[in-house]
Order: sequence, then structure tokens, then C-alpha cells
Amino acid sequence: MPRATNAPASRRRRKRRLELAKGYYGNRSKAFRTATEAVDRAMVMAYAHRKQKKTEYRALWIVRLSAACKAHGLSYSRFVNGAKKAQIALNRKMLSEIAIHDPDGFALIAGLVKAQLAV
Repeated sequence: MPRATNAPASRRRRKRRLELAKGYYGNRSKAFRTATEAVDRAMVMAYAHRKQKKTEYRALWIVRLSAACKAHGLSYSRFVNGAKKAQIALNRKMLSEIAIHDPDGFALIAGLVKAQLAV
């Protein structure tokens, strides 16, 4: 009886891994072991960076809000404190979008915050 090698499954497994490494530089897209290492690392980085992206966006919203607050004579921390006291339930993302796309609306919110801080 001939020896069974499971070659079709092995070939499929290698082909799948090399397909994931398509576009990588040099042997990272051609040699199976190097491709496997590169793909494994890429998967780890992709997972970590999906988490990191959330942090980076939040930092961006805060920078935008800070700049908009400065234009209205407030610091970012005083603005957030005043917004909480004024019970403005908008998150940083929405506030930064308002600051960019609707400056008049943000001026209104900043006015409410200032009034609340003055009390």
C-alpha cells in the first residue's frame, strides 16, 4: 500500500499562508517560514493597532476641542468641567465635529459652559 502524505491539505495550508503574505517584500512573500513569521507578526500588530486607533482618535478630538475652546477663552479642562455641570451630554467626538462644522453652534455651547462656570 502506498504511503499517504496528506499533500493536498499541506499544499492548501501553505498556499493560504502565502496568499496572506501577498505584497510583502522579498522572501516574506515567497518562502513559507518567513511568510508565516511575517503574517503572524502582522496579525498581532493589526490587533494591537485596532485598539491603539481608538486612543489616537480620542486624542485628536481632544486637540480639536482644545483649539476650539481657546478661541472662546476657555481651557479644555474648564470646558469639560463646565459641560458636565451644564449637563451637556455630548461626547468629545460630537463636540469636536460641532466645533469644526458648526462654529456658531459650538459658540452657543461654549456660552452655556461659561455661564455655568460663572455661577
